Amino acid sequence: VQLQASGGGLVQAGGSLRLSCASSGRTFTSYHMGWLRQAPGKEREFVAHITPTGLSTNYKDSVRGRFSISRDNAKNTVYLQLNSLKPEDTAVYYCAAASDSRRILIAQPEYWGQGTLVTVSS
Repeated sequence: VQLQASGGGLVQAGGSLRLSCASSGRTFTSYHMGWLRQAPGKEREFVAHITPTGLSTNYKDSVRGRFSISRDNAKNTVYLQLNSLKPEDTAVYYCAAASDSRRILIAQPEYWGQGTLVTVSS
């Protein structure tokens, strides 16, 4: 599985961004998908997860209500809508795939792509 994330950028606090992640391969619908992030000097952490069908999602407590994960299985793409951004959301965001949800939730996925940088200015 190859993952290509895009959509990062510089935004003011309170602003919004939409991240996208395109997946290659024919098994996209078999995978739990998620987003992780890594801030400077910090460990990579879980942000959001979505089940293969897209019917269930999970979020890190600090982003719940502000971020929204979704997927389009016809396009092999997963999205992360980031609203009400805060400076502490500044990080490199990684798209991730795993055969079970736990590996996304503990930020140890089987696959991840190159990150996309989100910078939130105060």
